[in-house]
Amino acid sequence: MTPARPAKDKKATVPPQNWRWYGNHGHFICGWWCRFHLATKVGPWLISTVGQYLPEEASRESIAGARGITLEGRGDARLADFMKKVGYDEIGVGRTFETMVFRAGRPCSSDECGCGLPTTNGHELDFRPYNRAGEATRGHMAMCRKWARRPARKAVQDE
Repeated sequence: MTPARPAKDKKATVPPQNWRWYGNHGHFICGWWCRFHLATKVGPWLISTVGQYLPEEASRESIAGARGITLEGRGDARLADFMKKVGYDEIGVGRTFETMVFRAGRPCSSDECGCGLPTTNGHELDFRPYNRAGEATRGHMAMCRKWARRPARKAVQDE
């Protein structure tokens, strides 16, 4: 009698050494103004985390005014006053950080940039909100591990 072979794991695992990290934000229209961003390509998926949204100056003035806050100083001193009195703005209702997962598209090949960050179609496959940088970092890594275990063919069905 021949011993039974162990069943093969049908899940395609993408080991961490095959993940690709990027220094730019991978989603959010105002991502340019986020001071916190992680973007990781895990197999056919792009996991993107953004947060610590600090809007540009005109928007900061509007936010402070709408909240009845008077900002003091000029330049960096005014920015410091905004951070003291207002802080980072929410990027969505009740959250200052978020992680989203997208199907990774073609990599950036722009002559001006050429960073290789994959494009996305803007339709998230998974989402998680946070309010602290540590939570966002741990959440990003958990999402990378989760999607590293997901079979690639499943992602096509989800879109």
